[in-house]
Amino acid sequence: MAIFVDMADFLPSELVITPEGGVYHLGITPDQLAEKVIIVGDQDRVEVVSGFFDEITHKSQHREFACHTGKYKGKKISVISSGIGTDNIDIVLNELDALVNIDLSTRNEKQDKRTLDIIRIGTCGILQDDIPVDSFILSTHALGIDNVGHFYERDVDVATQTLLNDIIEKIDLPETITPYMTPASRSINERLRSDIVEEGITVTSSGFYGPQGRKLRLGLTAPTMLDSFHDFTHPDCRFSNLEMECSALFALSSALGHNATAICLGLANRRKKEFTKNYETKIVELIEYVLDRI
Repeated sequence: MAIFVDMADFLPSELVITPEGGVYHLGITPDQLAEKVIIVGDQDRVEVVSGFFDEITHKSQHREFACHTGKYKGKKISVISSGIGTDNIDIVLNELDALVNIDLSTRNEKQDKRTLDIIRIGTCGILQDDIPVDSFILSTHALGIDNVGHFYERDVDVATQTLLNDIIEKIDLPETITPYMTPASRSINERLRSDIVEEGITVTSSGFYGPQGRKLRLGLTAPTMLDSFHDFTHPDCRFSNLEMECSALFALSSALGHNATAICLGLANRRKKEFTKNYETKIVELIEYVLDRI
C-alpha cells in the first residue's frame, strides 16, 4: 500500500534555511525583523541609521547583509544593507517576504499574509539641470533598464503601461534593453513628501559606468541616453534621477504585496557635471528626515 506524504511548498533547493531557522543570505529569523524596513546599500550606513534608535534589539551581519532592528520614537524599525545592484535586491526582497509570509518551520506558504513597508535610503545621480546637488529626491516610479523584473510574473496597471510605452518610444536605449516600470507606494510617499523634496521617475541601471552613460575607455551604444531622459516630456511627470536598485525593489515589492519607495540624496548632477562636497552631513540629514516620517 502506497503511503502519501504531504510535500512542503518550498523545498531546500529553492529556499535555504539556516540551522537557526532564518533565511540564508540575510541570516536573520522572523522575530528579528520589523514590519517597517529601511534598506541602504552600504553596510556601514546601517550603523548610522541605527545610531538614531532609542534601543537596538538585534544586530547581525552575513556577507554584505547587515541588519539592525530596534525602536525609534516608539516605532519598531529594521535597517538592512543590500550591497550594490538589483541582483542583491532580488535576494533581499525574496528573503524579506519569506520571513513574513512563509512558515520556515514547515516550508509552507502562510494563509494570512503580512505587508512590509520598505524604504530605500540611497544615493543617486541627477538627470535635470534645475535639481541641485544634495537634494532629497523621492521616487514616483522606477524605470528598470536592468533585467531582474523580467524574471517574475507581475501585473502592470494600464496607466503605468501607457506611460512606459511613451517612454520606450522616446528614450535612446541600447537595442537589446527592454525596460520595465513600477510605481512607488503612494501611501509611504505621502508621508515623505514635503517642500524640500524633489520628485520624479527614477531610472535603475545594471551598472555604474556604461549603463549610466559614463564613458571611460569604451564607447557607448546609446551615447545620447542621458539627454533623452532629460528631454522626455509628459504632462504629469519627468525623470529625476539615476541609480542601481529601485526597479527590482519596486517590482518585487509590488508583486509580493508589500509597499516600497525610495528617497535618495543627489550626489552628482550628471547634466551640469557637479558633485557634492557635503555628502556625510546631508546623508545623515536624510536619514533623520525619513525616520521622523515613517
